[in-house]
Amino acid sequence: MIEQKNISGRAWAEMALLGLIWGASFLSIRLALNEIPVFTLVLHRVGWAMLVLWGVVFLMRLPLPRDLRTWWAFLVMGVVNNVIPFALLAWGQLHIETGLASILNGTTAIFGIILAAIFFADERLTANRVIGVLLGFIGVAFALGIESLASFDLRSIAQLAVLGATLSYGLASCWARARLSHLPPQIAAAGMLTGSTVVLLPLALIFDGRIQFSLMPITWGAIAYYSLLGTAGAFLLYYRILGMAGSGNLMLVTLIVPPIAIVLGAVVLGEELRPSAYVGFAILALGLLILNKTLKIPRMLKIDPTSPPK
Repeated sequence: MIEQKNISGRAWAEMALLGLIWGASFLSIRLALNEIPVFTLVLHRVGWAMLVLWGVVFLMRLPLPRDLRTWWAFLVMGVVNNVIPFALLAWGQLHIETGLASILNGTTAIFGIILAAIFFADERLTANRVIGVLLGFIGVAFALGIESLASFDLRSIAQLAVLGATLSYGLASCWARARLSHLPPQIAAAGMLTGSTVVLLPLALIFDGRIQFSLMPITWGAIAYYSLLGTAGAFLLYYRILGMAGSGNLMLVTLIVPPIAIVLGAVVLGEELRPSAYVGFAILALGLLILNKTLKIPRMLKIDPTSPPK
């Protein structure tokens, strides 16, 4: 079940910081894509972050897992939580605005709720969750736009790629709960990034060619931001907030990310979003607030979805 705790002022401040970090990551990724291809970009993201997190693990003197089953779980987690979604998000940002990508990325919680209900007996779809999920999908439909739903062009495919990334994140959360929940979060994150680095290195060499290190300063700055701060630092901050506020409250960070990404995309890249994208975000935000139980649905609407109709 989604853990719910009271949010302290410190937790709110750190959640805002995490939202700021992740919101700016969309801009840094788009800037790096001007010079490096997708798989190489993602390899930089996970590779440098992996080194930082293993440094943290060794400084904390945490015991390393020695069984092959755990390392296999790291490999799978690296694929579904890093390789697939990071690559899909990066490729999608080549063809849609960073702000729109950040809005669609907010559906991670929606897919997480649905998949958890499928795979875990204690994650029942309550009335709150059903209404929140439905509102989430309505919000996505508005964000995509009617013309995207009626046509199937490169932009439409890019939007579907971003949604595919959020679906992969949802699968990763289920895998993490089933196979990695017994590990310290620093070990789980470092192991996951190791698995994704092992997979991405040959992919980058095969599809992108030899990795170039003679890059423009702005590209290196973007890489440093999204790998060291947006990935390694964000993982550590994420787990810190998770311990203070609980997973249900931490879901609210997805409401902080899009406004940051939208403003940065407009100021730095000159992006403009359609009004329907903002309407979609508002509806998606409403759904997430209901899922989080920040907003209570009227008692008359609380129908148990598992009970037979009367």
